[in-house]
Amino acid sequence: MGAAGLRALLGNVRYEVLPAKSTEDKVLAHVPRDVVVTVTASPVKGLGPTLDLTTRLAAHGYRVVPHVPARLLRDDAHLKEVVEGLREAGVDDVFVPAGDADPPAGAYDGALPVLRRLSELGRPFAHVGVTGYPESHPLIHDDVTIQAMWDKREHATYIVSNLCFDPLVLGEWVARIRRRDVTLPVHVGVAGPVQRAKLLAMATRIGVGESTRFLTKHASWFLRFAAPGGYSPERLLTRAEAALAAPWAGVAGLHLFTFNQIAETERWRRALLDRLGA
Repeated sequence: MGAAGLRALLGNVRYEVLPAKSTEDKVLAHVPRDVVVTVTASPVKGLGPTLDLTTRLAAHGYRVVPHVPARLLRDDAHLKEVVEGLREAGVDDVFVPAGDADPPAGAYDGALPVLRRLSELGRPFAHVGVTGYPESHPLIHDDVTIQAMWDKREHATYIVSNLCFDPLVLGEWVARIRRRDVTLPVHVGVAGPVQRAKLLAMATRIGVGESTRFLTKHASWFLRFAAPGGYSPERLLTRAEAALAAPWAGVAGLHLFTFNQIAETERWRRALLDRLGA
């Protein structure tokens, strides 16, 4: 990828963080205010920690995007309560995945009913993100996930792609959704410069039940990080040039999965920008 294209992507990033005890301090110490911070939600701990951290970071001047998984919402009253709290905190952007809670906490078993309800409530958020799956979802056929993006297009404003380590797969996925006339901007999901040992330690710290779910769902990630030569986000971005830089691709920026290695991620980004002459 040319230096200008890569600089543009690195200048429009989102850092995904987990709502742990130390997350707020790490963000304040290492993340510039012009970087968007997204906060995940846990099917074990519920929405509370996500909403609390979102409110605190927003008060510090960050643009914060909370994850609001459909399957963590108890009912319509709960959704309205979440919307009101986020609006009071100044939040204008939410990410609405289906979520992994099994069984669901209430009536919402997927993202689309929540998105429709938000539209009925007057579209309280200027920006609404939904999930894309470059690599196959473990339970849902690829054509179904792309159809779901089509169904959500009237209610969402952008797509965040799940992790993908294969530049060819990433390019083919972007081309497929554009052929299906899904025109929403895409924020490409990329793992930051994560170390496998630290990722494993993080997975075990987030709780026994959730750790088991995390490791089961993402076992292939560890194989990628342990592969000869290791994992390099810069190498992935360079090899995915055709998918990310083409005008038809509609790539708006990068969504960096930090796995709470926040300082390391920002150091890597700044060092790469410096090498590119930013």
